[in-house]
Parts: sequence; structure tokens; C-alpha cells
Amino acid sequence: MSARNAQAVPIDATLARLLALHPKRIDLSLERIERLLAALGNPQRRLPPAIHVAGTNGKGSAIAFMRAALEAAGTRVHVYTSPNLVRLNERFRIGQDGGGQLVGDAELGEALAECEVKNGGAPITVFEMETAAAFLLFSRHYSKSGSAGGSTPPTRSSAR
Repeated sequence: MSARNAQAVPIDATLARLLALHPKRIDLSLERIERLLAALGNPQRRLPPAIHVAGTNGKGSAIAFMRAALEAAGTRVHVYTSPNLVRLNERFRIGQDGGGQLVGDAELGEALAECEVKNGGAPITVFEMETAAAFLLFSRHYSKSGSAGGSTPPTRSSAR
């Protein structure tokens, strides 16, 4: 469709066509991520205490402030945030003595590959897969505290 013809198509028709690409307009179910987490051995149950920051604005700033305060007090803090600006690794910060570090390419690649294998080709969103990888990574690194930033259902799986 040319740009000129696209302008002539009513917005409602465009929305109807786009909505038909996915069977549900909004899918807030936890079934997909719960299935994957169970296949991974429920790593979300082996996490350190967590602070889940949700809402519309200020999540990144709130997490940065809390992380700085906790790290200044000598606490290791894991952080999972979304979205990233440049690289996917920015979403995953592993708590270490002296301050957290972004997860390395090899470790992130291994976690995502393990999630992909355990998922077995079943339907799942990329965000759900990344969230499962965060739980897996964090469960493998000791920390006294951790946080997950996000307001979407997959990040709330840690409370179960």
C-alpha cells in the first residue's frame, strides 16, 4: 500500500487489521511464564528478598536511588529493568561486592538458551522469556537483596 493510499484508509480499519495479528488485544495471563518457570525448576522461588517497583513513571529513578543506597550500605543488589537503551544486557544487573555489574554476553546467552530449550517451542513473548532468564540469573548469584522493575505480569511472577 502506498503512503498516499494508507492516508485514505480509516484509522479504525487499520486498528482492526492490526488487532487481528494477535488473538487477544491484551493478554495478562501468567500461564506461559509459569509453565516456563516450572520447567526451569522455579528459579523465582530461590531469589533473595525483592523490591518490585511498578507504575507509569519514575521506576528507573526509584530503582537507581534504592540500588545506590543499598550498595552504599554494602548490600549486593540484582536489578532487572525494561526497556534497555542500547543492549539487552542493560536489563540485567548482577549484584556484586562493590556494586553490581551488567550481565556478560556469555552468561546472558546461556540463560536465554536454557529458557528457550525448556520452553520447547511453546508460544511465549520475548519479554516473558527475558523475565524468566532474569529469575534464572538472579537465582544463581547470591545477594542479600534484589529488585525487579516493571508493571507487567511476568515480573509479578516472583511473588508466587
